[in-house]
Amino acid sequence: MSEEALKVRLVVGVDGSAASVNALREGARLAGELGGVVDAIAVWERPAKHASYEAAGIGNFEEGARQVLNDALSQAFGDDVPASLSARLLQGSPAAVLTEASVGARMLVVGQRGVGGLLGLILGSVSTAVIKAAPVPVLVVQ
Repeated sequence: MSEEALKVRLVVGVDGSAASVNALREGARLAGELGGVVDAIAVWERPAKHASYEAAGIGNFEEGARQVLNDALSQAFGDDVPASLSARLLQGSPAAVLTEASVGARMLVVGQRGVGGLLGLILGSVSTAVIKAAPVPVLVVQ
């Protein structure tokens, strides 16, 4: 098995929120302490009625998500993005994609977001979903 395959891997979900920028920083800090790597993942979905978005001139959801990922990395690290961090953009349901990506990782790190509803006052919907489904420990960062 390669040395890279033996490294501790932390998956960090990135959505551009302040909490996800903090999750990036915390994931990188923990990975540094553990001698591991960070797999930063932004997830995008095409809306069910994407034609109406395209008619309004809003159509390149993947490119928008790529910009969100790049901006979050810049906010978290400036020009000093850790060499141990890789960034990926994946399509699908955020909770499902992050849960699947965390298979084999040491931990999944996500940001906390209030999105309404009683549970939403404490955690966002993606945070709540990955806590229930992820096969690894989940760290929720404010």
